[in-house]
Amino acid sequence: MQGLLGQLDRLLRGEYTRGEELRQGRIAVPVRTLIVASLLCGAVYGASMGLYAATAGIERGWQQFLSSATKVPLLFLLTLVVTFPSLYVFSALAGSRLAARDVLRLLVAAIAVNLAVLASFGPVTVFFTVFTTSYAFISLLNVVFFVLAGLVSLGFLARAARTVFAGDGDGEPPAEATGEAPPKPGRGAPDPQRRARTIFRVWTVIYGIVGAQMGWILRPFVGNPQLEFVWFRHHRQSNFFAAVMDLLRDIGAG
Repeated sequence: MQGLLGQLDRLLRGEYTRGEELRQGRIAVPVRTLIVASLLCGAVYGASMGLYAATAGIERGWQQFLSSATKVPLLFLLTLVVTFPSLYVFSALAGSRLAARDVLRLLVAAIAVNLAVLASFGPVTVFFTVFTTSYAFISLLNVVFFVLAGLVSLGFLARAARTVFAGDGDGEPPAEATGEAPPKPGRGAPDPQRRARTIFRVWTVIYGIVGAQMGWILRPFVGNPQLEFVWFRHHRQSNFFAAVMDLLRDIGAG
């Protein structure tokens, strides 16, 4: 356990995403270790989400507690499985020198950051769970925490993408590393930073949409006190974004 937390701490401090290695297309991330750490962090936050059902008097609430602890890490891993082929293809089309295994390492690192931030929100979620009975509020609070953790993860990914693409091209170190003014790309010349922004935006859209809908498919995570517990609540007529609007309307009406 101490080794897992140590590896995660090194990731959060940027020791696995140093600029020199990223510019050469190398990402020295311990994938297996970070996957295990991600599973544990996801389980911690999932348990924090499921605690509402266990303490709100919902029938079979403890099953919801266990279900949530299982489904949060599953949400991120399934989203990665579904989106990885397209993320790698767009990375290759944008001219990245990253091999498939390096793209995977970078994405696993971003997921580990995301889940570590979520796990850090766990005590806050537990606090509000204990002192409120509003299902709409708890649900929206969790959505906010997921968004905040996602933004931190995207910031991590954006910085890595800029560094990776800054080193693409002729293999020379970037101008800022030599103290020289960065040259402006000529007409028709590829702009590494523009490529970085393009691939990052594509990754964000693909992963964000699939992740949001994957969460909708795997629901419930909190447990509605007005409904019986089920492992999965299949409902194709709606989606994640419509559900968030319904929660906002419920809070406004309350």
